[in-house]
Amino acid sequence: MAYILHLESSTSICSVALAKDGQLVDLQESSEGQNHARLLSVFAGELLSRNGLRAEQLDAIAVSEGPGSYTGLRIGVSLAKGLCYVNELPLIAVSPLQAMADQLLQRREELKLTLTDNSLLVPMIDARRMEVYTASYDCQNREISPVAAEIIDHNSFAAVLKDKQLFFFGNGAAKCSPVIDSPNAHFVEGIHTSAQFMCRLAWKAYQNKQFVDLAYFEPFYLKDFIAGKPRKNILTS
Repeated sequence: MAYILHLESSTSICSVALAKDGQLVDLQESSEGQNHARLLSVFAGELLSRNGLRAEQLDAIAVSEGPGSYTGLRIGVSLAKGLCYVNELPLIAVSPLQAMADQLLQRREELKLTLTDNSLLVPMIDARRMEVYTASYDCQNREISPVAAEIIDHNSFAAVLKDKQLFFFGNGAAKCSPVIDSPNAHFVEGIHTSAQFMCRLAWKAYQNKQFVDLAYFEPFYLKDFIAGKPRKNILTS
């Protein structure tokens, strides 16, 4: 029996899940916005407390590795590494894009989706303007195209859409639906990042002892952080 605590902070949703042997035990999350610094550790503590567990009784910590929000990822990984160091636990890194793909596969009947061998799953995390972080997966959740930052226009995915049914979802997909115009493009609503859908991927990694190096692991930002310029220079006002 193995307990894993899952931390998801790659988007505006702050989410923590507890699983036993890959099965969800409890979940706490908020979609109120970027409150991860205030909420993530509180959610983790509350989840453990109401399930009668202490952090040292966990078997591993799983964290969303990115891409996504620069600040959110730093908060999640910092908390995960701190819990691992103090309690001598292994760390598992989970892609939020692949976790969203797993969510769609788990909810396919609820969402009334017809998936075939000709289908590809294309999760999208919103980036700046018309840019998204994305990858593609087959219906066994195997990676077909690697994670990339894509600027979306009318030609995006055109070559693949000639032969494949593409299912787009995630918080970056909504802004793409008016631009990607193909009968083979399907946009699925209601799929968002959540720690509960990290559980199966983290359990598989745990069983295979696929842990990251605690000392050297960093979030997968994909792009360098670019700070915005202040509109007014307060030193010269």
